[in-house]
Amino acid sequence: MHIEHLSHWSGNLNREMYLNRYGHAGIPVVVFASSGGSHNEYYDFGMIDACASFIEEGRVQFFTLSSVDSESWLATWKNGHDQAEMHRAYERYVIDEAIPFIKYKTGWFDGMMTTGCSMGAYHAVNFFLQHPDVFTKVIALSGVYDARFFVGDYYNDDAIYQNSPVDYIWNQNDGWFIDRYRQAEIVLCTGLGAWEQDGLPSFYKLKEAFDQKQIPAWFAEWGHDVAHDWEWWRKQMPYFLGHLYL
Repeated sequence: MHIEHLSHWSGNLNREMYLNRYGHAGIPVVVFASSGGSHNEYYDFGMIDACASFIEEGRVQFFTLSSVDSESWLATWKNGHDQAEMHRAYERYVIDEAIPFIKYKTGWFDGMMTTGCSMGAYHAVNFFLQHPDVFTKVIALSGVYDARFFVGDYYNDDAIYQNSPVDYIWNQNDGWFIDRYRQAEIVLCTGLGAWEQDGLPSFYKLKEAFDQKQIPAWFAEWGHDVAHDWEWWRKQMPYFLGHLYL
């Protein structure tokens, strides 16, 4: 398997940002880490090995990004607005710096895929919904898609609202976005077992919104034995990759 350990300077975040590449060809899959995770996490927890057949066949190549969640949504000593503003800086890094870097490394200029587990799933869905011209496929495993989970009630702060998928999706009526959502491949999965309960309300609320707006998506519920844990994500990711058009 082709592996590269990469870094590049981010002007938006004013630091060197690290990312890993796993694979030599295929659609780039941008991976967001779970809470407090690093760019090495996806490999360390066996997700790359779980998807190795897709990588070695040249169908996908994974790019695992660094996170700044400890300075944004997990920075509980900040007020909600400042947490959201730090996330916005990270968004600018991803869209304006990381994505062009990935294009340069791969020569891939079509739509990309995004994915993540737990908090990474939140990022995957949020980035897809905000940038459906960049991401045309998403696999989100065990996410919470409501910014209140991170900041509490946010009293109509626009910076937070614009990053709370369970809220802004209801008011997203722009045909440009809706058309791209409808053309995308969208998978959200949750287990019903241990530690999955926090994500269920926003999972069902997003499903309701997608159904109402006639956006095709696969909202997959796995069983009551399926926990919020890497053991299950290692099973889910290759399963869903096998059902996408790659």
